[in-house]
Amino acid sequence: METSTKELALQLLVEETEKVYKLINSQKEHLCFAACPAFEEVVDTQLYGLSRQIDYAVKLGVLDKNTGMRILSDLENSLNKMYNNYYEQNNNHPHSKGE
Repeated sequence: METSTKELALQLLVEETEKVYKLINSQKEHLCFAACPAFEEVVDTQLYGLSRQIDYAVKLGVLDKNTGMRILSDLENSLNKMYNNYYEQNNNHPHSKGE
């Protein structure tokens, strides 16, 4: 694959990855996903779509498999941290259920 084409493909993957990070980070800031049940479905769809793009890039030789797996792992870790922070804040909040 020509270098400029490979660089373009990598740039497109970076842009898609940044979109998912922005989606997750917007929820981190607002912590409204509990009131927005569609959030989980949206982020799952975005992660799935990105995973397919990464798989395709690996098959084309644009991206190595370990890098692709690391990108997805980092996104999933970011999502898990957001959920953990939300639940910790709600469980430690004096007005949470059961208190």
